[in-house]
Amino acid sequence: QVQLVESGGGLVQPGGSLRLSCAASGFTFSSYHMSWYRQAPGKERELVATITSRGGGTNYADSVKGRFTISRDNAKNTVYLHMNSLKPEDTAVYYCNAERYESVYWGQGTQVTVSS
Repeated sequence: QVQLVESGGGLVQPGGSLRLSCAASGFTFSSYHMSWYRQAPGKERELVATITSRGGGTNYADSVKGRFTISRDNAKNTVYLHMNSLKPEDTAVYYCNAERYESVYWGQGTQVTVSS
């Protein structure tokens, strides 16, 4: 059974930091590209960051470049999103995504709220 379980969300003040984690099981994690997406109320889901299967390549949305870092630990079947200098506009539900050719899996999401 495939599972992607996100954790680490919460309420943080502007300028603060959070680290999201996504624990994967039920598939060969190291063969999949992993991504974080987010969806704010009333908006479409958008890609935040992607990391290749072996971790050699990353890509970021312009809105988070220089503030967010995606990483993975294939030994722990876990992908992370380190978020620094958080802004109110980063408020959203953050989703973990695994993709390899036609196989796509999603987590249930974790809420991140940036507010004073």
